Amino acid sequence: MTIASMRPSACPACDAAPAAEALAGRAPLPDARLLLSVPGVHCAGCISKIERNLTDMEGVNSARLNLTLKRLSVDARAGLEAKDIVARLDRLGYEAHEMDAGTISMTETEKQGRDLLMRVGVSGFAMMNVMLLSVAVWAGAEGATRDMLHLISAMIAIPTVAFAGQPFFRNAWRALRAGRMDMDGPISVAILLTLFISLYESLLSGAHAYFEAVVMLIFFLLVGRYLDFRARAVARSAAQELAALEVPRATRLNDGQESVVSVADLVVGDFVLVRPGGRVPVDGVIALGQSEIDRSLLTGETLPVFAEKGHVVSAGEVNLTGPLQVRVTAAGKDSSLHRMADLVANAESARMRYTTIAERAAAAYAPTIPLLALGAFIVWMYLSGGDLRLSLNIAVASLIITCPCALGLAVPAVVTSASGKLFRKGLLIKDGTALERLAEVDTVIFDKTGTLTMGTPVPTNLEQHPADDMRVALALAAASSHPLAVALARALTERGVQPAPVDDITEQPGYGIEGFWQGQRVRLGRAGWVGADARAMTAAYLGIGDRTRTFTFADQLRPGAAEVVQALQAQGKAVRLMSGDVPGAVADLAQRLGIDHWQAEALPQDKAAAIADLHARGHKVLMVGDGLNDTVALSTAHVSISPASALDAARAASDMVLLGRDLSPVADALRLSKTAMQRIRENLWQSGIYNIIFVPIALLGFATPLWAAFVMSVSSITVTLNALRLK
Repeated sequence: MTIASMRPSACPACDAAPAAEALAGRAPLPDARLLLSVPGVHCAGCISKIERNLTDMEGVNSARLNLTLKRLSVDARAGLEAKDIVARLDRLGYEAHEMDAGTISMTETEKQGRDLLMRVGVSGFAMMNVMLLSVAVWAGAEGATRDMLHLISAMIAIPTVAFAGQPFFRNAWRALRAGRMDMDGPISVAILLTLFISLYESLLSGAHAYFEAVVMLIFFLLVGRYLDFRARAVARSAAQELAALEVPRATRLNDGQESVVSVADLVVGDFVLVRPGGRVPVDGVIALGQSEIDRSLLTGETLPVFAEKGHVVSAGEVNLTGPLQVRVTAAGKDSSLHRMADLVANAESARMRYTTIAERAAAAYAPTIPLLALGAFIVWMYLSGGDLRLSLNIAVASLIITCPCALGLAVPAVVTSASGKLFRKGLLIKDGTALERLAEVDTVIFDKTGTLTMGTPVPTNLEQHPADDMRVALALAAASSHPLAVALARALTERGVQPAPVDDITEQPGYGIEGFWQGQRVRLGRAGWVGADARAMTAAYLGIGDRTRTFTFADQLRPGAAEVVQALQAQGKAVRLMSGDVPGAVADLAQRLGIDHWQAEALPQDKAAAIADLHARGHKVLMVGDGLNDTVALSTAHVSISPASALDAARAASDMVLLGRDLSPVADALRLSKTAMQRIRENLWQSGIYNIIFVPIALLGFATPLWAAFVMSVSSITVTLNALRLK
């Protein structure tokens, strides 16, 4: 029971046959794939440095670093071990650990989040207590009382700095060992120098100590770091989700005997049995049997396709109605499903080369901060005749004022505020850079089934059929799990139709359901089998004796689909439709929604290639899709969105997830992203103006470290308040 046209199953990840050895020109598989965790990476500079250095290493074919998951994938020749890569990264200043790809979970990410949040809590609690003690000093405490309050503040601040400041100290030390400077370098210097001079002043009964400044500095920086972490942490590798779809075991046939074996043990030429309802474990050719194959996860086709001897099937497809014997042409890592996972992993790594505006600004800004403070120290040592106390105070004040705290908050604060607003509208942002990329989009590509439509067929002409015909159709449809039969049975039941007393109901794999009613043979299924003339539309055919009936179907539009297309076109975006479904269904939907550019029967690599071509011509593409066949396109696109009803792999590959059925938030997100980018630029301009005004004040000696910390805090709070304007 399918639409009238029949097409053989095609490989979803390659244009040629799925057998690995049949892929002309395909590069040989690497001898080993090493997976490592590199927790210290935090910017595009890290990606470039690590990948470039490892590519130059003897024995390494290629290296890709995923910044979101902080994972490094290395394709290496035989003989190169993970410990060699770890040693190389250690010399670069990066800590690394080998990972077991088979046991990766979210535990590592959850642990990092809890650890960072705990440090935020400790520093916040310490800041409040030290501020209370400082109020007493500001109120006029002098002599022994002031010294005691300073020392109590030191007892709180020193362990707080030692514990809460570890994320900054570790990154700064690794960078220093590798001979480079990142944003954590000047932050660490400012923290330690402020702590040192405060302790020095307290021991010498000085009038001023700055313990509240150093704890406040750590707290604000940790808040920014945690906001950034939460923006990134939700993302998971879509390649892992694709791998989870691979069937680990198969039923091998050997001289008529069945044995359950690991898919990895299968070789080309083996025969496997795929029972109805089972997922195809390998790429292969049907040797015996006929059935219908559900390829919707791989190609997006709305309806199953008829498959019989000689037809090609691919790993991940679902056998619906009849048992099949399949001759293996590719299994395990050679299968089309596994190759699709590799394509997704490569696309994810390539897309994460994108860096935020703040990261690019910090890369240019961070190295100048310690040089500025050192210059201030040297100049004031000369001008003051060697007054170490005065020179250190001015150097520390300069460090605190120039500390990139506001810069670190500029993007995370806006992303968090915008994420909250979009979440209330029904859109979850998973990736911290997604809003920046979304603001650059000029082209939107939609998948059809499950994205613009609900993916469920609905009968359109029930009122044209006599009551008895509908009763017979219900009796037959209720006996099948075919998507059209299920939809027909549901619609007839909702209309109050009662099934007719049909006897001896059986299902003919690949054709439909038949039985006997009032002495007549009745059939529901394919047009040719029933004896009807096929129509160029989605339909199921009922045969009662010599007469036939046709039940037509249409895919139900997702709520907000028409509105979102109109809204995007009103914003000046080019809207396209790409689907693996048949031309008739795609053309009909495009006409209903007013989409001029559409493509049918698009395989996963076709969608990815079209997006890559648009990128090459200077366009920025938003991909909206929900199926396994969309995962490569979702990962390749500049930014991507999938519905919550999508396959796990599609949700994992996307940057944003629609929480409800309504598509309207897609247009809202594009509008809000423009506003968010404006807020980010305002924050960065504010940070720049702040430095232009207050850095000279600090360098001229008019700012104490405490005053510098206060001004720095006001700047950070202003950045946060500006971000909250999005709400």
